[in-house]
Amino acid sequence: MKLDKKALTLKTLTKSNVWDIQENDVFRLWESADKDADLKDNMRHYMDIIKSAFDVEEIKIDKPEVIRKYEERGFKVGFVRMEDAAKVKLAIKKRPIMRVTDLTYENIRHVSAAKLMEVISRNFGGGWDSLSQSIQDIIQSGFDISTTTLPKDRLHKTGGLYEKKVNDGFEVLEIEKGTWVEAIFAKEKPEMEKTHYRQDDESELNRKMNDDDDEDDEEDLPEVDDRYDENDDDDFDEDKLTEESYRTTFDTDPEDLNLEAEDVSDDDNDY
Repeated sequence: MKLDKKALTLKTLTKSNVWDIQENDVFRLWESADKDADLKDNMRHYMDIIKSAFDVEEIKIDKPEVIRKYEERGFKVGFVRMEDAAKVKLAIKKRPIMRVTDLTYENIRHVSAAKLMEVISRNFGGGWDSLSQSIQDIIQSGFDISTTTLPKDRLHKTGGLYEKKVNDGFEVLEIEKGTWVEAIFAKEKPEMEKTHYRQDDESELNRKMNDDDDEDDEEDLPEVDDRYDENDDDDFDEDKLTEESYRTTFDTDPEDLNLEAEDVSDDDNDY
């Protein structure tokens, strides 16, 4: 879902959607906020969000040659008004995503699969397993990833995995490893529709619901006296066991059982 930049304000700016805007958008949003009294008191907070995706430098020497050097480096220059009502001149540049260490949970969904392959290819020629587990987790939060390592002459076999993945819309990065090639396949995951509350709100809601359920369960359970009584064993009397205690699953006629006491000799106890 594409970001509607016209509907975006500083108040709705987050460390995720800030990656969708460009330098000129920052100055436009700041100018609009300058007219909003509710936003003026939080300018430092919004600047921190902007700095998560942009390099921001204050220009203290406002001379043409200084401005030109910033512009040559790709910065956009403009004025912003801070909380103390003073205007300052800033040079702003979108932070590039060049290395795998530049990837974060906030910006991973703002990177295309082709761009991701380009970033991974710069990781010293290493394959998927060369990435740290934390980087793999970040990438997989936004992309479906699969890999295969095959001899060069088998990788592009007709009807093979490579062909199937490409036909299914996956981008592929091939990394040569001697006579073998590792292929990394990546495809953007569909973005889930977000509910009206944030994920952390949902987790808190579930926690409260579970706590309420536990309380209800405790109320419904009968009280159990689990105190140990050392005299409990004394209540057991083998003489009180009845025939019912030894019932089996066999259908036996009691008359067929000749277990009279007189048939049992006291001499048996000698054995």
